[in-house]
Amino acid sequence: MLPSQRIITDVQAIEIELVDNSGIPPKLAHELMSRQVGGRENLGFTKQDHKNYLRTKRKRDLQQGEVGGLLNYFLSQVSENPSFFFRVQLDVEEQITNIFWADAKMIFDYGIYGDVVFFDTTYRTNKECRPFGAFVGVNHHYQLVVFGASLLYDETSQSFEWLFHTFFECMSGKRPKTIFTDRDPAMAKAISLVMLETYHRLCLWHIYQNALKNLNHLFKSQKTFNANFRSCIYDGEYEEEFISAWENMLEKYDLQENEWLQDLFKVREKWAMVYGRNTFSAGKKSTQLSESFNSLLKDYLKSDLDIVQFFKHFQRAVDDVRYNEVRANYNMSQKIPTLKVNVPLLRHARDIYTGAVFTMFQDEFEKSLMVVVDTFNQSGPVSTYKVHNCEGSRQHTITSSNG
Repeated sequence: MLPSQRIITDVQAIEIELVDNSGIPPKLAHELMSRQVGGRENLGFTKQDHKNYLRTKRKRDLQQGEVGGLLNYFLSQVSENPSFFFRVQLDVEEQITNIFWADAKMIFDYGIYGDVVFFDTTYRTNKECRPFGAFVGVNHHYQLVVFGASLLYDETSQSFEWLFHTFFECMSGKRPKTIFTDRDPAMAKAISLVMLETYHRLCLWHIYQNALKNLNHLFKSQKTFNANFRSCIYDGEYEEEFISAWENMLEKYDLQENEWLQDLFKVREKWAMVYGRNTFSAGKKSTQLSESFNSLLKDYLKSDLDIVQFFKHFQRAVDDVRYNEVRANYNMSQKIPTLKVNVPLLRHARDIYTGAVFTMFQDEFEKSLMVVVDTFNQSGPVSTYKVHNCEGSRQHTITSSNG
């Protein structure tokens, strides 16, 4: 207990830093180390010494300020892997405003899975409560994959424009085919300027939640409104069908003057499914992946973390995501998906697809077997067919040449 006799050895210091980087609180870390040596009296230092060591280390890491600590962290990452990418934007007073970073694995994954990107800035758990934005997507197991991350000073169109330009600089200029976001006007403006050939889609879950707020009286009083509204969003093969259903809904519930619906209709190409059927979107309709990642981050990040701690614990969350892919690769090597229909096409698909993708493919194939085509009118060189599924829930008329 004498101060002169309490010493943290180099080996113990390494262990203290290791458990701290793993997110273990000092109290639990001290107890663990005590049990390893048979009791606190054998450890050689007290719980307060443990806390003081971590406090001193953090001050040392930030002795040049948070900006210096941030740059030192990034430079250490570059020294470990030169492919690590980061950029910071400075304001007129040479102060850091916006930050973007991506490691080598993120860049590699985007090259493979970057056709569809999900992006939002709803997460706020950092010391300054600055907007945190993550670019995420789906991999070959239909799992979350991280492409890059950012800390922003604000959510203006200028900040988003800088971020998107920086993201594509990192990714060798490759633009996604589709990007999903919430309905943020500043974000939409930046996307329209930076991603001219990318299809910008709005999260349907957010739209539905906003509908519950703006049209709550109808959801409560009209039992059929929910079904009618969802039908406008999801159903319809052609634009004419969507327009007709929308106008019928407005007339049925006397909503022609509703400003929220009028505003929503102006951007219909970004949310109505009828406009997105010909653009690849990985089967997604919302920013659910971003929400899932934000939920995961809450297990690793706390609002009292300094900037260096924030980055270290963010990396722990990314490592957790990546381990899911390792586990899925192992499961794929140990299990063979069951065939619902034993045909050569499905056997071939099972050999080349991952289990998750094969299951999706097989479900769609099974639906195709339920389609019935009836010839009901034949006139000269042209025949008209009625196509419907076996349950009769949807029908389409097709006119084609007999040849």
